[in-house]
Amino acid sequence: MAKQVSITYGSALFEVAVENNALDTILEEVLFVKQTFLENEALGKLLLHPNVEKEEKIRVIEQIYKGKISDEITGLMTMLVTKGHLKEFVPVFDYVIQAIKEEKGIGVAYISSAVQLKQEQKNRIEQKLLETTKYQEIEGIYQVDETLIGGLVIRIQDTVVDSSLKTQIAKLSNSLL
Repeated sequence: MAKQVSITYGSALFEVAVENNALDTILEEVLFVKQTFLENEALGKLLLHPNVEKEEKIRVIEQIYKGKISDEITGLMTMLVTKGHLKEFVPVFDYVIQAIKEEKGIGVAYISSAVQLKQEQKNRIEQKLLETTKYQEIEGIYQVDETLIGGLVIRIQDTVVDSSLKTQIAKLSNSLL
């Protein structure tokens, strides 16, 4: 159910952004709202509190965001409150961010390595991903996972390339058994 809510509302906002030729603006605003929502724990608690009336939640949203973001996004937030889908704020915004980046040809790559990579290594990885994918730009999100022992694990959407020693050892172990 939650995934369906994020797809339904996220798709609607994405379509509005495409129709209005406002992909960059909507992306910037959605990132801003998501960041403020995640950083302000009190705001989240207030908006999710069951004893706070929906009308009060809508007033709070309008006081905080009116004039700072487009009416489309405040309208979406109001609709999520009205329909009782407030917990879906972040998943809806994540869906919109992913859809806009996909439309703009930006691939988000999650890259895990056993050690911290140097900038030169990151640049080579991103260049190789540009050559082997459909994207014109790669946004690399790097993390260190010492359990990998060596190698890399790269995930772009549903595609995973695992060249880690951990996985190679596990495969070898399974084949020997």
